[in-house]
Amino acid sequence: MLKGLIFDLDGVIADTARFHLQAWNQLAQRLDIVLPPEANDALRGRSRMDSLNLILSYDDKVDAFSDDEKAAFAQSKNDLYLQLIQTLTPADILPGIAQLLQDAKSLGLHMSIASASKNAPTILKHLQLDTAFDAIVDPAKLHRGKPDSEIFELAQQALNLQADEVISFEDASAGVQAIKAANQFAVGIGDAQVLKQADYIVASTAALNLAAIKKAFDALKCNIKVRQK
Repeated sequence: MLKGLIFDLDGVIADTARFHLQAWNQLAQRLDIVLPPEANDALRGRSRMDSLNLILSYDDKVDAFSDDEKAAFAQSKNDLYLQLIQTLTPADILPGIAQLLQDAKSLGLHMSIASASKNAPTILKHLQLDTAFDAIVDPAKLHRGKPDSEIFELAQQALNLQADEVISFEDASAGVQAIKAANQFAVGIGDAQVLKQADYIVASTAALNLAAIKKAFDALKCNIKVRQK
């Protein structure tokens, strides 16, 4: 039975992913690193240091800097990102999300945020959604980043629910992999080929419909029960 929803934040609740990418691209330019086209998707959903190491790997520079230098790079990126998100308002909530959250509340579903962003509370406050969620996973407590399942497992545990009682939403391939590794139902938002591991895929948040998603969730659970008999 469906009892809860778990959301990534960047690119799912609001398009803050563009701010991350803008800040990472500026850092890459400073380091004379040319990012390939696939970097935009690869960077989505990753922790700050995982993202930095990925960027450095594109020019074989992962071992070219000390841990202190890397920490300084990551901090400079975050400083720029924090400047950019100050412009966020409720108008930046992605299409379809406000209705989805409202429908979830009407069904009594519990909700949590599973974002690698350490700035999630700040972002939600700017969006005026800081009271909409029952829990936010603290990325500082994570041992492993996406595509590891840890963050979605912690988001689920924060709601006191089981894996087969939640639906999780992601716009990144690493995030979808993490959801499936946690044995949760995955809703992918974006390119169907990139997110092919998801159980249910929509092209954009505007196409999210909780009734339709719940129907697919229930159908999958029924099929699993039939196969287990």
